[in-house]
Amino acid sequence: MQAVVMAGGKGTRLFSVTKNEIPKPMVPLCGRPVLEHQIRCLGENGVTEVYLVTGHLGEAIEGYFGDGSRWGMEIHYIREDQPLGTAGVLGRLRGRVAGDFLLVFGDLVFDIDIRRFLEFHKGCRALCTLLVHPNSHPYDSDIVQTDGRGRVVKLLPKGKPRKGAYSNLVNSGLYMLSPCVLDGISGFEKMDMEKDIIAPMVESKGAVYGYKSTEYVRDIGTPERLGETAADIRCGIAAMKNLGRKQKCVFLDRDGTVNRYVGLLAGEDGLELEDGAAKAVRLLNASGCLAIIITNQPVVARGMCSIGTVKKIHKRLETMLGEEGAYVDDILFCPHHPDGGYPGEDARYKTACACRKPGTGMIDACVEKYNIDRGLSWMVGDTTVDIQTGKNAGMKSALVLTGEGGKDKKYDAAPDMIGGSLLEVVKKILGI
Repeated sequence: MQAVVMAGGKGTRLFSVTKNEIPKPMVPLCGRPVLEHQIRCLGENGVTEVYLVTGHLGEAIEGYFGDGSRWGMEIHYIREDQPLGTAGVLGRLRGRVAGDFLLVFGDLVFDIDIRRFLEFHKGCRALCTLLVHPNSHPYDSDIVQTDGRGRVVKLLPKGKPRKGAYSNLVNSGLYMLSPCVLDGISGFEKMDMEKDIIAPMVESKGAVYGYKSTEYVRDIGTPERLGETAADIRCGIAAMKNLGRKQKCVFLDRDGTVNRYVGLLAGEDGLELEDGAAKAVRLLNASGCLAIIITNQPVVARGMCSIGTVKKIHKRLETMLGEEGAYVDDILFCPHHPDGGYPGEDARYKTACACRKPGTGMIDACVEKYNIDRGLSWMVGDTTVDIQTGKNAGMKSALVLTGEGGKDKKYDAAPDMIGGSLLEVVKKILGI
């Protein structure tokens, strides 16, 4: 497999580190340049040939990495004498890349399973696939909107006003590209990857997809982020989030656990976070644990609202968490209800299913998708249904005393832990 790394950045915001004496990708991070972290990850994932696009002080990069044999790969260089934006130089790769290739920006530190990324890209027959993920600051990030199959339908650039709520799905800066994308790039004109390449493809309904990943991808564009990334590497969080390794997950019930219980919630207006819930999720994010909401939503089967409305509620929930620097890695919901007799009920969803808690269908799907270790994971909720779900799934369970606080008494299931709130339970799980 081949990869292209855009390594020509000056790193203006990192001037206190670079002193304009080294190029941005050569900034030291835990004893080696940022670019070496990238090269090592590429090599571990089977990348055998890399094109480094250099510019400002490019000789420092070329002198350090040489022909790439030290890392068991071939490294070639394309010198950008004049800055051509984030995509302009790519046209010079025509005839050099033989198949789908990975495009990386030089200010990213990542530890991902690239093979999974490529498999998704090929499975979608995509021309361009963006690695997208939730982050702690979606309000100032480039948001990607996808349909149910992962196809990108809209881009919401940072810095532009946004109306309403949105899913916390951010463009990470990693791309899988078909070589035919290069055909429209001369290689000598300044172009922007998002604005001039991806956005027109999305608008023309081209095959642009979003590969959702929970893995570690972070830019080191400021001294603060550089320091935070170094801390994540030292404590092992960056490595543990690679989906090639088993993941620890805290599954969260929604109503009464993350947001206040108001009965059957059928619209955004009644949505309000539980006290301390955002802080609890932030702690999970910082620990490297996955945080995934799984929730029964019989409001659909009962005809109280549509699937679309439930998704809008979840977008609002993700937006509210994002405003407080927190994110969940995924949200799954069951729209079914087996019992009939409700006015206006939707017969399509009046059925017994494997996904409705205490069934484990939603958990099973996440275990497969995110390589989750059940033995290391928890189910947290405010009902005995949640506790029984955890037991059925082979995980530990914790009861929060918010919401229904276990008073539903539907199952004779004893939790492994009890806490007054989600924040209290999360602290106990994490041992803090």
